[in-house]
Amino acid sequence: MGLIDTSGFDPMLLERAARIRLLALDVDGVLTDGRLYFDNNGGEMKSFSTRDGLGIRLLAEQGIETALITARKSRIVEARAENLRIPHVYQGSLRKLDAFHDLLSETGLDPDQVCYAGDDWLDLPLLERVGLAVTVADGDPVVKERVHWITGRPGGHGAVREICDLILAAQGLDIEALEGIHRL
Repeated sequence: MGLIDTSGFDPMLLERAARIRLLALDVDGVLTDGRLYFDNNGGEMKSFSTRDGLGIRLLAEQGIETALITARKSRIVEARAENLRIPHVYQGSLRKLDAFHDLLSETGLDPDQVCYAGDDWLDLPLLERVGLAVTVADGDPVVKERVHWITGRPGGHGAVREICDLILAAQGLDIEALEGIHRL
């Protein structure tokens, strides 16, 4: 038995999560709360959850990669990806499916080995093609109807950590991830 209680999860959800080798994420609305902040000079600011960051690092320690696929382009996203050592970053991707195909070519993975988390209509073409489609608690209602799982937390407030925990638990890696925390 692992650290994370999976007894309340649908067995099909756990089966999907057990196949995941890469977690791909939208940024605005998933890694952030979706709000954009601008200063008087036009500089952009975003807020990220440290818990989400730790979840991403825990996945990486267990050999599960992460990618960002976002429609907007921002230096802040580059900095966050560098900080978390996220190797695959696709910005300015209004056609997220094109970025996804590039990602599959780059990694050699099959779509069923990828979990994607998105929150809005731009994410639908990609959500329909991955092995595990997830949205956040405050995701768009149309998106919520078309995913395999909805997190309990909203975007930017630990939703990504929930996804990471699910993947680790489904693969029996949650205890190993805890034991390896000193390597981060």
